[in-house]
Amino acid sequence: MTTDYKAQNITVLKGLEAVRKRPAMYIGDTGKKGLHHLIWEVVDNSIDEAMAGHCTKITVTLHQDGSVSVEDDGRGIPVDIHKEEGKSGLELVMTVLHAGGKFDKDTYKVSGGLHGVGVSVVNALSTRCVAEVCREGKKYKQEYLKGVATTPVEEIEKTKNRGTKITFYPDMSIFVDQKLNFNIVDERLRELSYLNSGIKIILKEDESKTEKEHYYEGGLSEFVKYLDKTHTPLFDIPIHIKGEKDNIPVDLSIRYNDSYTETLLTFVNNINTIEGGTHLAGFKSALTRSLNKYAAHNISNKKGESPSFSGEDVREGLTAVLSIKVQEPQFEGQTKTKLGNGEVKGVCDSIIMEALSDFFEQNPNTAKQIISKAENAARAREAAKKARELVRRKSVLDISALPGKLADCSEKDPTSCELYLVEGDSAGGSAKQGRDRKYQAILPLRGKVINAEKARIDKVLSNNEIQTIITALGTGFGGDSEAEETSAGDFDITKLRYHKIIIMTDADIDGSHIKTLLLTFLYRKMPELITGGYVYIAQPPLYKISKGKKSTYVYSDDQKDKLLGELKEENKKIEIQRYKGLGEMNADQLWETTMSKENRTLLQVTISDAVEANLIFSTLMGEDVESRRDFIISNSKLATNLDI
Repeated sequence: MTTDYKAQNITVLKGLEAVRKRPAMYIGDTGKKGLHHLIWEVVDNSIDEAMAGHCTKITVTLHQDGSVSVEDDGRGIPVDIHKEEGKSGLELVMTVLHAGGKFDKDTYKVSGGLHGVGVSVVNALSTRCVAEVCREGKKYKQEYLKGVATTPVEEIEKTKNRGTKITFYPDMSIFVDQKLNFNIVDERLRELSYLNSGIKIILKEDESKTEKEHYYEGGLSEFVKYLDKTHTPLFDIPIHIKGEKDNIPVDLSIRYNDSYTETLLTFVNNINTIEGGTHLAGFKSALTRSLNKYAAHNISNKKGESPSFSGEDVREGLTAVLSIKVQEPQFEGQTKTKLGNGEVKGVCDSIIMEALSDFFEQNPNTAKQIISKAENAARAREAAKKARELVRRKSVLDISALPGKLADCSEKDPTSCELYLVEGDSAGGSAKQGRDRKYQAILPLRGKVINAEKARIDKVLSNNEIQTIITALGTGFGGDSEAEETSAGDFDITKLRYHKIIIMTDADIDGSHIKTLLLTFLYRKMPELITGGYVYIAQPPLYKISKGKKSTYVYSDDQKDKLLGELKEENKKIEIQRYKGLGEMNADQLWETTMSKENRTLLQVTISDAVEANLIFSTLMGEDVESRRDFIISNSKLATNLDI
């Protein structure tokens, strides 16, 4: 790889006109996610410089006027003239789609997003943009308007500094009613800092005078400690593995804790692969085989037999972060966050298997702690077999064999079918009467749903409500989703009977608790349903506001206040009914407000930040009372619709 980075290294693939017409094609959407994506694209350029060994510090500043600056101390975007294009490298990178150094493998060995695509798209979606480059003793500047250069590349002064600073003003006619969120930016920058150890990333906000600095020399090991902070670890120092094979660098850190859940985060070129992929499959295989190998040679019972563990056994209580770099990653899956490169599995398996085997031989006490944890998990798995078999046998029967519970729909095409998980018999009765029987199935939940964060798998599967849900869904349960072969009855997403799973609970504390318990179970034990986009939250109305013969349903306090303000001007008597329970509505009202496809509002459950999602579930639903108290106190000001 050459360190000679000039305009000639920038490969041009042409065209920027469509970006402003169809921005969602380039940044995903024009909502909150898309607005923040502009920052990620510019930061990715700086991270690429850091990954190539040319940058040690990145500063992101959120200005009061809504603009954002991203500054690094890298080599600086080239300003010399590109022979074929007749323009400076800087202008090409800023104004031409698919122009950038990372298309030239001699300039960047690997890279995150598509460098050059990103910064030109950011420029196109900004009302104004300013690029400043310090390079070879001189400082250069160029300005742009909606992606078009308005000034030439000008040398403005001599300097001893080096690097690039991009300041952009997002076009708020595209990102309507959106605002940059300091915490969202901070979380992503912290993640990038963990993934790229030794790089200092600073975030500043002018308005609040807030500044945060992220610098983690320990990299992934510090990331694991951060993820593990609400649990008690089995050993203090995480196991850290680094290796490279076939030009694929592999970086892994793992540690075990006293919980019953597994936390596995995987990244490819700094991109969070939420749906896993071949690198995760390689890691899982290596972990299981290395522990079984150690147990076979070093652990035996009175009969001389060694334990044999499944993948589930050895991952109970595991926290792991795996980060790899691939020159040409192939992404697939529902959200394009699943790695498909076949060669990666063998590379990860080989590197991790060898390193873990060596580690266990050299650290027998740690190996025995992990194996003891796995033995307990294996015993629980055996105890769970009866419950699993019961669930499987029920699934084989006609689903109507669940008397008084599931009211199924007549449609058999899963893509058209909806399953409502409804709190209580009263609301379940109204929902059954009010539903569209062709497409909508109703499953009332009578008893308590177990907290899957604090319970072992055998206890979870013994819970009646959980059994009923698994049976109704039809997917089976458990097994290893990354395994090449699965046993009969293991989780199989292709057998899902409903492509919309809708949680519908009361708008009070009990309803929120049941909703949280259901989400905890789905997130921890059937995460494919969430990452696949199958899980939704129903939004029943909070109030019915009547004036004379006219009634209006409202779904938030803001809507209520706005409507009351409008109605008071008419000087007539207003009646307000507060709905705390779904059972307070008759079947027609429930259909009209919450279940009708024409009128209802559904919130799709997604995981935009896997790190935060994991921490929130472990904090709110786990054993650590102090962490939960701190979280509630620090977020109390955000609480609305309190049931008091």
